Amino acid sequence: MKTTPFTHFHEALGARMAPFAGYNMPIEYPTGIKEEHLNVRNKLGVFDVSHMGEFWIKGPKAFELVQKLTTNDVAALIDGKVQYSCFPNDKGGIVDDLLVYRFSAEKYLLVVNAANIEKDWNWVVKYGAELGMKPGVELENASDNICQLAIQGPLALKAMQKLTSENVVDMEYYTFKEIPFAGIDKVIFSTTGYTGSGGCEVYAYNKDAEKLWNAVFEAGAEFGIQPIGLGARDTLRLEAGFCLYGHEIDDDHSPIEAGLGWITKFVPGNDFIMREYHEKLKADKPTRYMKPFEIIDRGIARQGYPIEDAEGNEIGVVCSGTVSPLTGKSIGTGYVKSGFHKLDSEIFIRVRNKALKAKIVKTPFF
Repeated sequence: MKTTPFTHFHEALGARMAPFAGYNMPIEYPTGIKEEHLNVRNKLGVFDVSHMGEFWIKGPKAFELVQKLTTNDVAALIDGKVQYSCFPNDKGGIVDDLLVYRFSAEKYLLVVNAANIEKDWNWVVKYGAELGMKPGVELENASDNICQLAIQGPLALKAMQKLTSENVVDMEYYTFKEIPFAGIDKVIFSTTGYTGSGGCEVYAYNKDAEKLWNAVFEAGAEFGIQPIGLGARDTLRLEAGFCLYGHEIDDDHSPIEAGLGWITKFVPGNDFIMREYHEKLKADKPTRYMKPFEIIDRGIARQGYPIEDAEGNEIGVVCSGTVSPLTGKSIGTGYVKSGFHKLDSEIFIRVRNKALKAKIVKTPFF
C-alpha cells in the first residue's frame, strides 16, 4: 500500500487510517467526523489530497488533445484559469471527472481522482498516441512526485496569505498562480476545492512536504485550523451537492444524466469523444436523472438502496447518503426515472423493510 509524504503526521495525530485508492489514508482524527466537518464550514481545515493524480500535457498538440478528451470547452480557458470537466468514455458514460489547469496554449495540468489514475493515464496515452504525443515527452504522469494539501473553509485564504507575499485572498474561484509559498521557491496555488466552503489547494514536490505541512498549520493556528480526514471530505462534498466518481458518476451514466450538462459544452470546435451521443441525449431528454433528495421519515440512505414510487415500484437507486452534520437532516443523491426528477417530487427510499418518504430538493443542502 502506498503512503503520502504526510502519512507520519496523520499517524502522530492519532488518525484512524484505512486503505483508499491504494493509499493508507486518514479517515478521521480523534475529534471525529462531525467536528471536522463543522470546522471546515465555520473556520478552516486541511486535507491531505496527495493521492490525487496529476498529468502534464505539453506541446503544440496539447490543446487539441485536452479538447478531444474533455466535455468542457477548453477554448474558453485563459492562462491561470481552472476548469471542472470530465472524460467521456466511448460507450456513453464517464471515465472520470477532473480539473483542467491552463498554464499556456501548449501546457495543461490535468488533476484526476486517485482511484482512477491508471485508467485515466491509459486513456490519455491512447488518444495522445493518435496525435503523435508520447509519454515522457509531451505526456507526463507526475502523480508520484507531487504532494497536495487542500486548505478549505471561509478563513483558509486569510490564513494562507501569511505564507506568501503574493496576493491570494483576492483570487477568484477556479484560478491559480505559481508563487513562492511557505519558504518554498514555487508551488501551484489554486482556488478550487470540493467542500462548498471556499479555500485553496497547494501543490508542491514531495521533498517540500514537511516544510509545507508545518507552515500551513502554524499559519492557521490562530484561526482554529484542524486536520480533516476522508470521512468529512465525503460529508462536505455531499452536503455541497458535488459528484463523487463511483457514486454519482461512473462508466455507465452520461454527464447529461448526472446533472453535469453545465460542463458538457456543445459549442463549435468542441468535438469531444461521443459528442453526438450526448447531444442527442440532451435533445431527446434522458429517461433517468441524478437528483438530490431529503428524507422526511427517520432513517439514512446508503449507496445501492432502491428508490420507489408511492406504489412500491422501483424507480431508481441511491448514489450517496448521509446525515448532514450541519443541518441534522438525512440527505442523499440518486438516479430516478424521468417524471420523478422535478423539485419537490415525492419518492421513497427502501431501507431494509421500510419505505421512507423523501422529496427531491435543490443543492447545496445547506
